[in-house]
Amino acid sequence: MERVEETIPDEAEAEAEAEAEAEAENEAEVARPRRRWVRRAALALLLALFLPLLTAETALYLNHQGDPAQGTHTRNRDALWLGHAWVDGRKKDADVTALARRLQGTGIRDLYVHSGPLEHDGTLPKSAYPKARWFIDAVHRKLPGVRVQAFLGDVLATESPDGMRLENKDTRAAVLRSARQILDTGYQGIHLDLEPLHSGDRNYLTLLDALHRETRSRDVPLSVAAHQIDPLPALHSVFGTFTGHPKWWSQEFFGQVARRVDQIAVMSYDTMQPLESTYGGYVAQQTSLALEVTPPSTDLLMGLPFFHENRFGHWNHAETVPAAVRGVRLGLSRTDADRARFGVALYIDFAATEADWRAYEEGWVR
Repeated sequence: MERVEETIPDEAEAEAEAEAEAEAENEAEVARPRRRWVRRAALALLLALFLPLLTAETALYLNHQGDPAQGTHTRNRDALWLGHAWVDGRKKDADVTALARRLQGTGIRDLYVHSGPLEHDGTLPKSAYPKARWFIDAVHRKLPGVRVQAFLGDVLATESPDGMRLENKDTRAAVLRSARQILDTGYQGIHLDLEPLHSGDRNYLTLLDALHRETRSRDVPLSVAAHQIDPLPALHSVFGTFTGHPKWWSQEFFGQVARRVDQIAVMSYDTMQPLESTYGGYVAQQTSLALEVTPPSTDLLMGLPFFHENRFGHWNHAETVPAAVRGVRLGLSRTDADRARFGVALYIDFAATEADWRAYEEGWVR
């Protein structure tokens, strides 16, 4: 058996160990308050970010409460966005008959039928809408009094290198020629949707002025799809700084657009709201903000989400037609309950369910 000898540390080693232990204790004492400070700073940051959001969501929830005023129902100036299938040859007479049956007794006056898109240079190939004349004539037979407008749009080069550039005067001139071309086909109006369109775009206003002169000369409406309005002052600027996508328009710019057109339809969906109650409150706020700056001579339409997706910015369980209709009625009630030139716009026909149509008819048409 091997002998094991006990080793006794000398005094120098013992002293070094004691000093190391003392130093470690001192460092721990210094680190503890530092960790407490980091934790408190992180908590303060979370509260600074969360509390304003919680406050805003609570305000939207409260904005969804109460009862809409009597008479806040359709003024028979509603609209329906239609997909491209109606003018590219996929739809037949039986489809128009079914559409007419569906719209019977509703408040829908305008159909925005997708007839583009425009090319990035502003031109519009006639091959994009080969069956437009057939559809327009069929609607006039089956739905007398309902207007068919050409729904034209394109992606703007505002947030990527590809897309239409409104700062190019030749492009704006081409858009005007395209509008003349498609109106010659028999459409009863132009519905323009250019995205993403940043607040304050003077080139867009210049284009609207030119288009409105043309549509006015033909006695047909100029209509636009509009971005939402800042729910908080200058939010589009702040959001744009951090994300590169401003999303909202200032209320002032919305009013500038509204004064240049005959109809303005707010795309009041894709709102990032998590609950039906906060979404309805958001739509109520948007309705009020839009009513405040839309002249009585312009039709104001609030968009209803007749589609079902779950993705960033849009939760299907929250953005429902019943919540939107209630929000529209509340905003109308609180701001201008007797506004005559007012309606809702349904987006979009091919994604709509029976429940969507029932909610629109029971909540808004009655």
